Amino acid sequence: MREADPAAAGSAASGAATSSSEKTDSLTIRKCTSLEEMQACFALHREVWSYSDADLVPVRLFVVAAKIGGQVMGAFDGEELAGFALALPATRNGHLYLHSQMLAVRQPYRNAGVGRRLKLFQREEALSRGIELMEWTFDPLEIKNAYLNVEKLGAIARRYNVNQYGVTSSPLQGGLPTDRLVAEWWMNSERVKTVLVASGRRPAVESKLHIDVPAEIYQWKDAGASRGKALEVQERNRERFTGAFAEGLSVIGYQRNSRGDGRFLLGQWKERLRY
Repeated sequence: MREADPAAAGSAASGAATSSSEKTDSLTIRKCTSLEEMQACFALHREVWSYSDADLVPVRLFVVAAKIGGQVMGAFDGEELAGFALALPATRNGHLYLHSQMLAVRQPYRNAGVGRRLKLFQREEALSRGIELMEWTFDPLEIKNAYLNVEKLGAIARRYNVNQYGVTSSPLQGGLPTDRLVAEWWMNSERVKTVLVASGRRPAVESKLHIDVPAEIYQWKDAGASRGKALEVQERNRERFTGAFAEGLSVIGYQRNSRGDGRFLLGQWKERLRY
C-alpha cells in the first residue's frame, strides 16, 4: 500500500468501539456505501498514482470489497472526498485478517494526519468485528510513510517482497522495482495500544541492526540521471532486510533525523501472537 498522506499528526485512537462516522476537524471519516462514493475513490486513486489504465484498480473492486467483509473508508470535507482507504478480507492458517490494499489523500489535505485518521477508523471497525490483524505493503524507500506505519501506528515488519507488482506506470515509483515490506498491524497488541492509546508513548526498542534510507532518495528516483543511485540503495537494503528477517529479526522502530534521513531499527519482536 502506498500511503499518499504519510504525515504523523493526528489524534489518539479510541478503543474497540466503533461508530458510523468520526468527525475530526472539518472532516467526517465514515464508510463509503454508494456507487457514487466508490467512483469518487476510483477517481482519487487515478489522481494520486497517475497510473496508466492497465494498472488502475477498477470501481467494481471497491464495490465488491464493501460487500464481502472488506473496508472502503472515506474522509469527507462536506461532499468532497479528501481521502480513502481500501481493505480486502483475507485468511491465513484459518484466521481472518484484513489486507489494506490502498490509502490515498488528496493533495490539499496532506500532511495533516488524514491518513492516520483513516487507519484509526479502519482499526475501530475491524476490532468491532473481532479482527485483530491488518496487513499492508509499503515501499521501504518512502521515509515518511515508513515513519507513519512503524512509529505512529505501531506496525512491525518481518517480510520483504521483491518487485511485488513489477515495474509500474506510476511516476511515484521512479521506474524502480516495486520492492515492498509487509506491515503487520496487530491492532489489539500491547505495542499498538501503547502507541495509540497511552499518550503516544513509544515502546522500548532493543535494536540489533539498523538500515538507512538517505533523504535524497526522492530526488534520485525522480531524475533519470541519478536513478541508479536510488537503485543502489534499494538493492543494498533489500539484501540487508532479507538477511535480517532470515535471522528472525523484525522492524520494530523507525527514526528520522534533522536532514530527513530515515533509519529502520530491527530487533526481536517479543509479542508472539496467533499467526
